[in-house]
Amino acid sequence: MKKRFIFLILFLIILLSYVTNITQIPSNIILLSGEKINIKKLYGIEFTTQKNNIVETWQGENTENQKINVSLFGKIKVKEVSVTTIPETKVIPIGSLIGLKLYTNGVLVIGVTELTNINNEIERPYEKTNIKEGDTIIELDGKEIDSVKTLQDIVNNSKGNEIEIKYVHNNEIITSKIKPMQINKSEYRLGLWVRDSASGIGTISFYEPNSKKFAALGHGISDSDTEELLNIETGEVVTSKVVSITKGTNGIPGEIKGSISNGTLIGSVNENTNFGIFGNIDNVEGINIIDKYKNGVEVASRDEIKIGDAKILCSMEDGKIDEYDIKITDIYKENDIDNKSMEVKITDKKLIDKTGGIICGMSGSPILQNGKLIGVLTNVLVANPEIGYGVFADTMIKNMMK
Repeated sequence: MKKRFIFLILFLIILLSYVTNITQIPSNIILLSGEKINIKKLYGIEFTTQKNNIVETWQGENTENQKINVSLFGKIKVKEVSVTTIPETKVIPIGSLIGLKLYTNGVLVIGVTELTNINNEIERPYEKTNIKEGDTIIELDGKEIDSVKTLQDIVNNSKGNEIEIKYVHNNEIITSKIKPMQINKSEYRLGLWVRDSASGIGTISFYEPNSKKFAALGHGISDSDTEELLNIETGEVVTSKVVSITKGTNGIPGEIKGSISNGTLIGSVNENTNFGIFGNIDNVEGINIIDKYKNGVEVASRDEIKIGDAKILCSMEDGKIDEYDIKITDIYKENDIDNKSMEVKITDKKLIDKTGGIICGMSGSPILQNGKLIGVLTNVLVANPEIGYGVFADTMIKNMMK
């Protein structure tokens, strides 16, 4: 009886392991041409074509979706995966400082506050809705919310009558009721601090000349109050002027301060992700590009990246992009989870003298090795600004081409 019980427990553990492994295999996979399907799988789990051929490397030369079966020992189909192969392509590395203006989908709640009404009584109109900081209001009284002004107009026009509110909490749309509070003869409030846009500067990494798609930053933009990734509807990319540079020191990150007030429109933003900002270039003439890279460079596979010398492109002066020496000190080939794919060290004395190493605003600087794009600068190690991280170029390309 005891042996049977132990056998049952072992069987359930093995079964759970297989179910978990299969569940973690994504339903959609994007590969560069010739890239191996790099997913950890247990013994017996196979990727097979419709003709039951085992797939290790997908050599398709088009971007059409291909259907791959996930099977046990090639016999039992357990899942279907859509595989898109991006053909070999060249990109134009940039490294220019840009300004970003992002507009949220709805308005973002950045705080809540109790209010004093017209009768000098304390109220919290939002309390029964359970709306929280970081949630996004998308609709009020049946009307779509596209700006803070739209929200204010609807609230004031309610005259204090209860209205319906729709908001997004943890990717779930919630509908509730809220009663705006009158604070004077003509003004009503909900007790919510909200924001509909954000702006900042960073570095544009590269663009693909045929599609005109671009990638920037190597990390997403989060709201300064909620620290949540901004859920954007649209955005603009504009040129930026370098105003000043604050040198980074151990424990204190430096920064490039830029002005975007008179910036020229370059393109539009459509994605804000943990791996960067993505969109389309509309005004290629507005971008500065180093002459030797104007015809583009190939994107290196992870296997081509080596420990050793490399270069980054970035802008420390208006209208000028320079190459600076760095070293790749570590590579994390299996990392597809975050934007710390490789560790880098700034070795260029000119850059260290000017910035102390990696500073805010340099995120997005393209990393090149042996004439190929291998990645994009993302983070700095605050304890030592000469050391930081980069994300693989293939990760950026895959996110850009989605």
